[in-house]
Amino acid sequence: MSYSNNAVKVFTVDPLNWQPWVETVDVKALTPAQIDVLSEAPGGLEKIGPYYALLAHDPEVLRERTRLFNAVMYGRGGLPRRERELASVAGSRVNGCTYCASVHGRIYNDLTKRTDVIQRIFTEGVDAQLEPRERAVVDFSVALTRSPERVTADDLQPLRDAGLSEAEILDLIHVVAMFAWANRLLQTLGHPTRDEVVLV
Repeated sequence: MSYSNNAVKVFTVDPLNWQPWVETVDVKALTPAQIDVLSEAPGGLEKIGPYYALLAHDPEVLRERTRLFNAVMYGRGGLPRRERELASVAGSRVNGCTYCASVHGRIYNDLTKRTDVIQRIFTEGVDAQLEPRERAVVDFSVALTRSPERVTADDLQPLRDAGLSEAEILDLIHVVAMFAWANRLLQTLGHPTRDEVVLV
């Protein structure tokens, strides 16, 4: 594997690569357990990126992580997918995870067919001007990300006022909680880069 110190520290929707700081599994010599779990990942075995190739060192943990991610981000009903992506961008912006913000910002843009919301969040920060429902989702995501121990039932009222149902609020909490962990894991194990990452 080739390594680079060209870390990306600015928020962008441009596609980024991710460079691990430790060795990934050898994708040409996967065990049956690794093949099985990687087939559940987005893109399957044909699109194994370095993050999944690193987490595949422990197939069972990766399986639980993948199933959790799929349930939280792609589950039917509840919070619309675009707002799950918006919440993940808000949390990633607070946590400084430029890679996750890039990936989920692009998905939000694709789902909504607009780019202004994410661009404002990246340029102006999480306090950027937004529509009321977007504002409620971002504000709650930021509060839960920054100080989860301080969030109370009162913090849910702006979400209800913006029209979110109880099921949508629950989904929002799940997204923010998952990204609080996922951002930290990804930033602990490596860094985003514009350089090509080659798995050999």
